[in-house]
Amino acid sequence: MAHHGERSGAEQLAIGLGCFSIGLGLAEVLAPRALAHMTGMADASEATLRTFGAREIGNGVAILAQPDRAAWLWARTGGDALDISYLVGALNSDANDKGRVAAALAAVLGVTALDILCARQLSATAQDGRQSAAASGRDRSGRGVKVERVETINRPVSEVYSFWRNFENLPRFMRHLESVESIGGNRSRWRARGPAGVTVEWEAELLQDRPDEWIAWRSLPGARVENSGSVRFSRAPGARGTEVRVQLQYVPPAGALGRTIAKLFGEEPDQQVHEDLHRFKQLMETGEIPLSDGPSLWRPAQPVSDPDRLRSMVGVSR
Repeated sequence: MAHHGERSGAEQLAIGLGCFSIGLGLAEVLAPRALAHMTGMADASEATLRTFGAREIGNGVAILAQPDRAAWLWARTGGDALDISYLVGALNSDANDKGRVAAALAAVLGVTALDILCARQLSATAQDGRQSAAASGRDRSGRGVKVERVETINRPVSEVYSFWRNFENLPRFMRHLESVESIGGNRSRWRARGPAGVTVEWEAELLQDRPDEWIAWRSLPGARVENSGSVRFSRAPGARGTEVRVQLQYVPPAGALGRTIAKLFGEEPDQQVHEDLHRFKQLMETGEIPLSDGPSLWRPAQPVSDPDRLRSMVGVSR
C-alpha cells in the first residue's frame, strides 16, 4: 500500500472500524457459544455466528488494505443490516434474554451509524477526486487534452509538497505561466502565455489539499481555458526522495485546432509538462534552474549575451 504522509479523518475512522470488524469476526468464529451467551441469544446457531464472523473478518481485512475505498464501508453496512435483522428476530424468541439482545442491537445500530457516516465521507472524497480529474464536461466534448507525468525529486516529501502548495511558486518552473495570485477562499487567479504571444487568464478553486499527499484544483465555470489538475506526493522507493505524479487536463481555447497551433509553437502539452517537471526537479535539488540558449532545458547551459531575454523565455523570475 502506498505511503500516506497524513490520513484524513474518514480514513482513520475506517481503519478503526476495520480493526473492530476483525476483532468481532474472530470472536464469532472462535467462540460463538460464549458470544451468544454474552448477547443473551440462547437459541443462536453456532454455524450462523461463524458465518457472520467470516464475513466480518473479510470486510475488516479489505478495509485495512484500502481505507480510502468507500465500497468496503458500504459492504460492511450491508452486513450490519443482516446483523440487525438477526437480532430483531432474536428479540421475538422467549428463549433469549431480551434485555441483553436489545443492548446488542443498540450497539450494532451505533456501529452502523458510524459505518454509514464513514462511507459517505469517503464517497464524497472520491467524487471530488473524479471532478479534479475531469473538469466541467470536457470528456463529453472529446476535445480534452490529458497529460500524466511522474518525476522523482531528491528532497523530503514535506518540502516538495510545501513548495508546490504555494501556487505562487508555480511560475518559477512552469514556463507558460506568468503569475498565480491567491485571492482568498481557496481560489486563485492564473495568467498564462499562449501561442503567438496570446495571454489568457482564469480563476481556479482548490478541491483537495491533503498535506504531504495530494493537491487537486480546477478552473471555475466560464474560464477561457477549462482545466483541472492534481499532484500526488509519495516517498520514492529506495529512500530516493519524493515521487511527484502530475495529472493535468484542459481544453485548448480553439479546440483541436488550438492544440495543432500549440504544437507548431513547441507547446505540445506532454512535452511541456515533462520539461516543467524537469525544471521543478532542478529548482528543488539545486535551488536554481540552469539557463540555456533556447526554450528547452535539454541542452547544456551556455554563456549568453542577453540573460534577461532568456529568463523571460523560460519563465524564470529574478
